[in-house]
Amino acid sequence: MTKPVTLAAIAGAHGVAGEVRLKLFGEGIATLAKQKSFNDGALTLVKIREDGKGGAIARLAESTSRADAEKLRGTVLTVPREALPPLGEGEFYHADLLGLPVVTNAGEAVGTVLAIENFGATDIIEISLDPVPEKGPKTFMVPMIPAAVIGWDDKQLVISADFADN
Repeated sequence: MTKPVTLAAIAGAHGVAGEVRLKLFGEGIATLAKQKSFNDGALTLVKIREDGKGGAIARLAESTSRADAEKLRGTVLTVPREALPPLGEGEFYHADLLGLPVVTNAGEAVGTVLAIENFGATDIIEISLDPVPEKGPKTFMVPMIPAAVIGWDDKQLVISADFADN
């Protein structure tokens, strides 16, 4: 697992001095604040603060005007995995699971991890099934709980057959 880890995305400009609003993908700004640069050194963090809404406001050295900040909208902020602390048992980075093939504990291929959402209670894995020509792609969701998600590694995510969309 050598893919860079995405910590946030730039949601837009904040004010006229080049600050950006961030959508955070981690547990607050603590992890983000420890980083000096993102995207292989392309963006340099100068200052960051909470926005009071679950996101953050950041000043980047490369953004000195509102126009600069607007051009960065949609940019994700990534760091190398080595820049982050080791994961504990049962922890994961979204980047590790996205795109993994999904199989059941009975060995049946199910689909691919499309997204990971959190609506408040727990993480939810969205799985894309192989498209059926007359119906198009179909997805279903599985809660990230031990009864549903049995395990994962860098090759696949294994779910209980009881939770597979049949």
